[in-house]
Amino acid sequence: MLKDYENILVAVDGSKNGEKAFNKACRIAKNVDARLVIAHVVDYRTFATIEHYSQTILPEVERVGKELLKEYEEKATQLGVEQVTTVLEFGSPRQKIPKTIAKKYEIDLILTGATGLNAVERVMLGSVSEAITRTAPCDVLIVRSE
Repeated sequence: MLKDYENILVAVDGSKNGEKAFNKACRIAKNVDARLVIAHVVDYRTFATIEHYSQTILPEVERVGKELLKEYEEKATQLGVEQVTTVLEFGSPRQKIPKTIAKKYEIDLILTGATGLNAVERVMLGSVSEAITRTAPCDVLIVRSE
């Protein structure tokens, strides 16, 4: 079954759940000799209001995102993953991960960390991992923290 996976996508955001998903994605990619696509999606809603007051926020957010991806790429290589691609996108992670990135890179499996949202927030907002599961064109593995 795992041999079916040639292109694996892991969404990272620097969180504990994201780190767990990343480590699991590296193990799977190494075991099946798959390409690992590491994606970081900057949710524009988190800084849209700030951008009105400071035009320097976008370049800084982009720089931090690129540094985060570089660190994950180096870790993946150290863990023995031979094919690593990084992707930095701006927009809604709920949309970009399953609908844009997964399709562009012909992803067979998406790994993402479970959210820490409480029940009320999930009802009001919905979780990113839930949205990915509903709309992904491929298998999805949600990695939970202990």
